[in-house]
Amino acid sequence: MNPSALRLDAPRALAFELLAPARPGPGEVLIRTLHSGISAGTELSQYRGTNPFMHKRFDEARRLFVPSEAASWPYPVRNLGYEEVGEIVAVGPEAEGVQVGDRIYGTWGHRSHHVADAGWARDRLMPHGADPLIGIFSHIGAVALNGVHDARLRIGDVVALWGLGVPGQIVAQAARASGARVIGIDPDPVRREIAQRLGAAETLDPGGGAAERIKAMTGGRGADVCIEVSGAAPALADAIRAVAYASRVVAMGFFQGEVAGLRLGEEFHHNRVELVCSQISGVAPEASHRWSKPRLWRTAVELQHSGILNLLPLITHRAAFEEAPALFARLDAGEPGLLQAVLDFGAVA
Repeated sequence: MNPSALRLDAPRALAFELLAPARPGPGEVLIRTLHSGISAGTELSQYRGTNPFMHKRFDEARRLFVPSEAASWPYPVRNLGYEEVGEIVAVGPEAEGVQVGDRIYGTWGHRSHHVADAGWARDRLMPHGADPLIGIFSHIGAVALNGVHDARLRIGDVVALWGLGVPGQIVAQAARASGARVIGIDPDPVRREIAQRLGAAETLDPGGGAAERIKAMTGGRGADVCIEVSGAAPALADAIRAVAYASRVVAMGFFQGEVAGLRLGEEFHHNRVELVCSQISGVAPEASHRWSKPRLWRTAVELQHSGILNLLPLITHRAAFEEAPALFARLDAGEPGLLQAVLDFGAVA
């Protein structure tokens, strides 16, 4: 296949766009993509056309979504993909600290090639000897680690976690590695089994009163922290009901449109529940002098390489880049058992 990139022309309408042959300039490198992960959250909201950036303009200065005839992400959308790993195949003059054959993780979209600044690439070198596949989890892993940081866990905490998709599975592992006892909640029995196999203490089906069961499991106290990673309103409502008095609920899910079903005059009000948003555009201000997105990205890779996080079992489906439209359609349909989908790139010229 010729050098190309994936493009979204309309909701659920993907196309391939040919790329001009690229050469690295001074201080640059050319990266050939090896693997690219598909996000079942943000990317599907783009694919379906429900993402607010596709209907409104985000005013960066005021950080407000405002009605506008010109949306922030008009069609055709060319920013699909943020879970890539590749190999340097050419180095431009004055590019220091990198060489042909180095493997790089990062975000450059579903495309066969990417020209990057050598310093940018140097900061994203894969650990020596690492399986390149772990590189696709650099960004989604950072999202999960940021959520665990925002939860402010204490060793011995009971953490109840709604949503055992890819980010939820990573949160579960990271919370357990932080010394927490993790209770995972998801309607999919396959996802529950994977979470338990990878370290969750218990898993529950949300049907039949998960909040009541969590209260019973904790002697009536409730979970020390609840984390919602599904983007489903009933999950957030349940998390608010299940958390202990004056304790924290972290909302990580990407909710689409209005969120109905939150009875804020009940447990939220009477139990002094603290509700915080965790989102990867930034880190908590109190930690920003130590933690940054680049540090989160690197930590997500290094924790896998050291064996603290075991994320490769989350990859359930792989396909050649040429088959991307079909793989997106399977994700969109909610195919049972599908967690992390990966596009594989062959020896592109």
